[in-house]
Amino acid sequence: MSKEKKQFVCRDCGAVAQKWAGQCLDCKAWNSIEEMIVEKTPTRLSGYSGTAGTDGVQILTDVQKEELSRFSTGLNELDRVLGGGLVFGSVVLIGGDPGIGKSTILLQTLIHLSHSGKNVLYVTGEESPSQVALRAERLQLDGSKLQLLSETNVEKILRVAEPMDLDVIVIDSIQTIFTELLNSAPGNVGQVRESTALLTRFAKRTGTSIFLAGHVTKEGAIAGPRVLEHMVDCVLYFEGEVDSRFRIMRSYKNRFGPLHEIGVFAMTGTGLRPISNPSAIFLSRQPERSSGSVIMVTREGTRPLLIEIQSLVDDSLGGQPRRVTLGLEQNRLTMLLAVLHRHAGIAMMDQDVYVNAVGGVKVTETASDLAVIAAAFSSFRDTILPADLVIFGEIGLAGEVRPVPHGEERLKEAAKHGFTRAIIPIANKPKNDIPGMEIIGVAKINELMDHL
Repeated sequence: MSKEKKQFVCRDCGAVAQKWAGQCLDCKAWNSIEEMIVEKTPTRLSGYSGTAGTDGVQILTDVQKEELSRFSTGLNELDRVLGGGLVFGSVVLIGGDPGIGKSTILLQTLIHLSHSGKNVLYVTGEESPSQVALRAERLQLDGSKLQLLSETNVEKILRVAEPMDLDVIVIDSIQTIFTELLNSAPGNVGQVRESTALLTRFAKRTGTSIFLAGHVTKEGAIAGPRVLEHMVDCVLYFEGEVDSRFRIMRSYKNRFGPLHEIGVFAMTGTGLRPISNPSAIFLSRQPERSSGSVIMVTREGTRPLLIEIQSLVDDSLGGQPRRVTLGLEQNRLTMLLAVLHRHAGIAMMDQDVYVNAVGGVKVTETASDLAVIAAAFSSFRDTILPADLVIFGEIGLAGEVRPVPHGEERLKEAAKHGFTRAIIPIANKPKNDIPGMEIIGVAKINELMDHL
């Protein structure tokens, strides 16, 4: 046994410190430094090293280019988030809150792949084989061809998987896996990092695709060192409330497809069911419309989505008016209200303003600016906006309305769902009319008020 050596490592960014400190000097995170014990790598594991390539130095133009080989997971929404399917030899990290459905979707995927001719292995480190079997029975899944392994030692997992010539492996979860290289407990920064490194090298060397289920911290980030997300090919997050029947899977990193692509699922008694038309669940078209409601078109990855933005503006009873958002950025709401006051003369400094994106979706792009302002103005003046109106556009600090990408595609999506009017940035007005839709282009924020 080699001599033990202690290191202090930041669990957020993986930076090594000379001693413990309250704040990481690299990423500035507080209370993220943890002590870990490291050892020299035993020579018996040298077979797992050097698998990235053995061709030496090459000229880029001389490199033999290979097309990405993909296969379907059986869930079209999961295929969309992955960029069209699962790539051979890729490592996919899936994170989400407890009970959100990580294990459920991985079990569904592996059972479907096992019946479509793929050689798959489900490695469970958190649950017993009996618990996995009970879940499959509850979800009415046929696990007759699914191979199951209950193990937490990564070296033993790889020794079992090596001769099996597997297509897909699921590790549930990576925080329970440990390597014999380190003396620290499973879930430690070093254990998570080294175990993932061994699994990643195995995937690249054998062409086996690997799914890693990951825990999340109370802040919502995947637990363990931040470097873990840099080691894998794809990082997916499950979003949504546990008590809601809808789940949203979003890609935050994807080497083989678009970023921020989303897949929408509904949790049913038989597992997660893909939603092919997610705009329908994000629109709550009530027979009796109320003020403070407007429809916008956002774009997630390659997909335009229609989302209802709701706002409630009410007299503030405290000394400091509240600015509360759900699904949108709170600081941006504060900025938009300041622009509305400065350039349109509408003051809400004595009002509490609440804004919500219906359906639990998170809107991260600035194309929501016009819709947020329109919803707040509608609630402030207690006016009901037309049910066939859709709004999108970005607002600058000078009160100008800026164009957003893929404007015509957003308009076509709205027209497909029966909307006949649109207020958009004037620079986004299409050259050719869209049948059945009246398009109003605005250049300043005060022009928006004139059309509401």
